Amino acid sequence: MSKILVTGGAGFIGSHVVEELIERGHDVVVLDDLSGGFADNVLPQAKLVVGSITNVELVQRLFEAERFDYVYHLAAYAAEGLSHFIRRFNYENNLIGSMNLINAAVNHNVKCFVFTSSIAVYGSSPELPMREETPPHPEDPYGIAKLAVEQDLAACRNMFGLNYVIFRPHNVYGERQNIGDRYRNVVGIFMNQILQGKPMTIFGDGRQTRAFSYIRDITPIMADVIDMPHAWNETFNIGADQPYTVRELAERVAQAMGVAPNIRYVESRNEVMHAYASHDKVRRFFGERTLRSLDEGLAAMAAWVKRHGARRSQKFQDIEVLRNLPSVWLEE
Repeated sequence: MSKILVTGGAGFIGSHVVEELIERGHDVVVLDDLSGGFADNVLPQAKLVVGSITNVELVQRLFEAERFDYVYHLAAYAAEGLSHFIRRFNYENNLIGSMNLINAAVNHNVKCFVFTSSIAVYGSSPELPMREETPPHPEDPYGIAKLAVEQDLAACRNMFGLNYVIFRPHNVYGERQNIGDRYRNVVGIFMNQILQGKPMTIFGDGRQTRAFSYIRDITPIMADVIDMPHAWNETFNIGADQPYTVRELAERVAQAMGVAPNIRYVESRNEVMHAYASHDKVRRFFGERTLRSLDEGLAAMAAWVKRHGARRSQKFQDIEVLRNLPSVWLEE
């Protein structure tokens, strides 16, 4: 049994990683400020510490007290589109907070640091599907921060011998997603709008393409990696293979929720038009695994959403730049 820290472990992806690690017999501590997650997402077998990765004194005390073998870093404010308008907040939380953890991991001889990055690091790539070797050209502060952490981990490996693994998931959906977040997680946004009797909001014409990844298809691989040293110091795209347009997604979500599609098209925003990845490398290292189809994953999430009901959509309170902010984000 290993002692493992999971930052963001009360959130969507993090809580599923915690569950997988506990099933494997590990001793898990969760650090989460509950800004986007919920305490009841954390299994009682895990220890929940409420606090922020930006609190360097708290991070230092936690590492000194717990002596972690491994760190899973999933704490982030992952609203890619909004990151243009909350630049300082983005870098303080997603970059500086990460450095607090990496420093502590180096100083306390952590065996391996598992970082959840994003395919946002690629930006608008001329190469589709995007591969791990595809040159990164992030186009928003969120992707820039993720790439900077990736690069810092490589530098730490060279300087201090800190082992790491980087996962680049994309467009993840499923149970425990915060459907009340209006800025990220399009599947959750659509389902929350349906529960409230509102049309599903699509930016532009809906021809943007993404490969939507079901949560329980990716977290077992993430949990397995600490027991696979041959996969350490590698970067992996992880998620679904088949891309769909956002309009196709809306139609599938409506079907899963048992309603007719009701779509509201709003002004387009600055976003990558086509983004989906190759997963050949993750298969080479972790083997072939059966993935749920989009309809299977949406059905599972829809059942969970209907049990839990709608969430009130919360506005981000401290927008730093209002220029070019999509008007739909200003609505009540």
